[in-house]
Amino acid sequence: MTDSNKRPAQEDDGPGAGALVEAKKPRTDGELVVAQQSKRPEVKQQGPARTSALQAPIMLLSGHGDAVFTMRFNPEGDVIASGSHDKHIFLWRTYGECENYMMLKGHKNAVLEVHWTPDGERLISCSPDKTVRCWDAVTGEQVKKMGEHKDIVNSCCPLRRGPPLLVSGGDDCEAKLWDLRQKRAVKSFSERYQILTVAFSDGGDQIYTAGIENVVNVWDLRREEVSMSLAGHNDSITGMRLSPDGSHLLTNSMDNTLRVWDMRPYAPANRCTKVFAGHVHTFEKNLLRCDWSPDGQKVTAGSGDRCVYIWSAASRALMYKLPGHGGSVNECVFHPREPIVGSASSDKTIYLGELAQ
Repeated sequence: MTDSNKRPAQEDDGPGAGALVEAKKPRTDGELVVAQQSKRPEVKQQGPARTSALQAPIMLLSGHGDAVFTMRFNPEGDVIASGSHDKHIFLWRTYGECENYMMLKGHKNAVLEVHWTPDGERLISCSPDKTVRCWDAVTGEQVKKMGEHKDIVNSCCPLRRGPPLLVSGGDDCEAKLWDLRQKRAVKSFSERYQILTVAFSDGGDQIYTAGIENVVNVWDLRREEVSMSLAGHNDSITGMRLSPDGSHLLTNSMDNTLRVWDMRPYAPANRCTKVFAGHVHTFEKNLLRCDWSPDGQKVTAGSGDRCVYIWSAASRALMYKLPGHGGSVNECVFHPREPIVGSASSDKTIYLGELAQ
């Protein structure tokens, strides 16, 4: 028995029924889906453009057991060497996950400075254990131990090109010239005060020494005497780096300034051409280093206020003040080929940061 009140299945084909069908059509209309898909890529293309091959714009390298005092990219830029108060030198991959793939053991005390030889095959390091050591960067083996210093060795620096020479300086007030092909030091240069940082001239005929005397002494290797002293800093000089073209010397001092010195022959008597300020040396009295960018357009320095400072070498304007570290930034270095800055800190970590072009 059917319900007399129930409406038949097809009562009429009036305009109302047609309106209901038309209302459903836009929900499955293909044009609306296409419009949504075309908007999606626009959302993804946001944020600054990448300028390097780092896996991320900022990479954190952790693994050292104590404060990291020094770091350096190899000449190719694909490996980083770092030295720490934990007595070890770590080798890290610059790209990918920045894996720590090798540890160099041998120093009996902290590693204060580490350098690559120009061919990228060996490493030079110095330590308060009174030694300078040379390492094979491929096998990790120690290939030479230079132990003639009588006190803490604060700094070492290899010659940029030519014979395998290096210079070291320490708290025994001596700078020593070494040839990796010979067993003993080639020459020794005595000063009145402790030497905190050393560097080689571009031509290899001079070495630069600086420390608590507040001046940079330029030693003539042929005459074995100081040919020039650069005065201007008012406190100990803790870091020194020659510009890429070899014409200017950058120094970092506990008077909270960086200075650039014109090292070309026949330069004016006042060789200090620029003074940079902003970074700070704190009560920790760490040996804060400094560096030039590969093109000589920027300079950077470690700072006790936990920030990385980068200035324009031409205008002296502060370009970057980069936070992130939880301790003193002891050394900052530029990548040899890309706009990347690396920083080593007393918080036991290393940061790699990508710079805008």
